[in-house]
Amino acid sequence: MPQNIPLAGQRLIVVGAGAHTGRALAHAASQAGAAVVLAGPDRGKLERVAAELPREAEIAELDLTDEASIAALADQVGRFDHLVSTAAMPANGPLADLEAAAVQRAFAAKVIGPLLLAKHLAAQADPAGSFTFFSGVAAWRPAPNRTVMATTNGALAFLVQALAVEIAPVRVNAVSPGIVDTGAWDGLGADKTAFLRGVAERNPARRVGAVDDLVDAVFFAMGNPYVTGTVLHVDGGGRLV
Repeated sequence: MPQNIPLAGQRLIVVGAGAHTGRALAHAASQAGAAVVLAGPDRGKLERVAAELPREAEIAELDLTDEASIAALADQVGRFDHLVSTAAMPANGPLADLEAAAVQRAFAAKVIGPLLLAKHLAAQADPAGSFTFFSGVAAWRPAPNRTVMATTNGALAFLVQALAVEIAPVRVNAVSPGIVDTGAWDGLGADKTAFLRGVAERNPARRVGAVDDLVDAVFFAMGNPYVTGTVLHVDGGGRLV
């Protein structure tokens, strides 16, 4: 678990806190003494995460496809220090099979939603605070059946630069994971071990990422006051090979 995180007494909103990386971030922040707001579309999942945390957490239902829901989040949370969004709604598959509604949801999670989060919440952020969004390695290594994923992640990388200028001095950054064993790959079943081994053999770091690698990157982005408009690549060099 990441150490020496300067979050004691600060207020952190975690969008996507109901599963995987968002859940891990909520745990780390709560253990570090932060007051955590768990945001996401599934109240039941958020309540389960809240019950696991060492400190009491606030719950906020949020639909990134609905601007009114984002505005309601702003009304609910008031002042805060940092916001992190791990939200994603992938629209993967062959180009010929893509449906417009799925593509729009993917953009809502990765591009339009973050833009609207900044629109409605930037004025409530501490001037020394930050927004951190999740991009992904697909933007730098596009592949068949991943056109929407590559495009949305790439668009987010440029969005954080624009927002860093627009809402300064509040800082805006992105974390771009490669293949990380967050639990998202568990659906591969018995094939998961071989898949992750192959990833580790190919990338320069010769390992697969762990959730703590992502948590460390997020807290670096939040804690370093001279880092803004930046994408932190947490991919073991996977985008290079």
